[in-house]
Amino acid sequence: MIDYATFREQVAEFLGTESLEQDVNLLDQGLDSMRAMNLALEWEAEGIPLDFADLAESPTLRGLWTLVEERQGS
Repeated sequence: MIDYATFREQVAEFLGTESLEQDVNLLDQGLDSMRAMNLALEWEAEGIPLDFADLAESPTLRGLWTLVEERQGS
């Protein structure tokens, strides 16, 4: 299981930034398809099943964290 701080750090690292707001569209911040797939693969390796479609449908920290919480609890 990952906590919110770790989740946020992972996303920020993939985007090459330290400053992320919860409701800013990550696609607009540079989360392209390759980075999104790499994030999804990293989370899947941690037992959190997410794919690119999930990231595209919930492209904010808040939206993704909601999915992560749901998926790691199941």
